[in-house]
Amino acid sequence: MQRLEESLHEAPIIDKDGYSYLVHPISNGVPMLDPQLLREVVVGITRAADLDVDKIVAPEAMGIHIATALSLQTDVPLVVIRKREYGLDGEVALHQTTGYSESEMFINDIEDGDRVLVVDDLLSTGGTLAAICGALDDIGAEVSDIVVAIRKVGETALDDTDYEATSLVDISVDEEGVEIH
Repeated sequence: MQRLEESLHEAPIIDKDGYSYLVHPISNGVPMLDPQLLREVVVGITRAADLDVDKIVAPEAMGIHIATALSLQTDVPLVVIRKREYGLDGEVALHQTTGYSESEMFINDIEDGDRVLVVDDLLSTGGTLAAICGALDDIGAEVSDIVVAIRKVGETALDDTDYEATSLVDISVDEEGVEIH
């Protein structure tokens, strides 16, 4: 994960109301995402994840680029959990709360018995992933694995579930920069 670690050390840190916010191509789409960095992340996920699944699941928006590249690499279909309701048959709504937002998300194309790999860019508060796993449980899907590119160290809402996420790199962020653990 050399490129990922180097890019994290180079990433700008901005102050958002006293919160040190990391601006990174994997988690924000800016600065520009180098294809070699994305490739390294996808290769890392293929090595870390249980890929014996029916579907890859990723939340909108910043998990999409990683999950798309992973789907292309593995030929496993991709389901994007959207922030917009479409009203399709079988659509399932979920409520997600993070440290900085609250919203509804909507799952389509997941059925009882599906084995799924959940992929996302960043695990910070865990609110989104915990809500997704709860909704997938309610549908009857089996979450075989959860893999994130970057995890901020500390307690998360995922800790209150039966699920654990694997990360490619664990970090902490402050005004001085990124520390890799």
